[in-house]
Amino acid sequence: MSPNALVIGGLLQSLSPKRVTPAGVPVVEGVIEHQSRQLESGLDRSVEVSVPFVALGDLAQAMTAATLGISLEATGFIAARSAKSGRLVLHVTEIRFVEGNQDGFQTQAS
Repeated sequence: MSPNALVIGGLLQSLSPKRVTPAGVPVVEGVIEHQSRQLESGLDRSVEVSVPFVALGDLAQAMTAATLGISLEATGFIAARSAKSGRLVLHVTEIRFVEGNQDGFQTQAS
């Protein structure tokens, strides 16, 4: 199996209402707004990117309590949004809330 992992920090920009799949699994979708400065080939680079994500199960439940604008760090893997779309989306497998009244929530993908 080839590596496919992404860790990104940022602010929760948007969050859809929780829905449930036909199999009964809770799902939320949203966007993380990331801003940072990175060193690339010895040059300082400003990075600003909006990362769409999807969270399932217990993570979806935890995300419903999050407030927009909260700082978080998300870990997961990237995949195409659908079979017909080449647009990438982060499938969250772990989330850590950096500030606010949440204590953070983590889970491991099985």
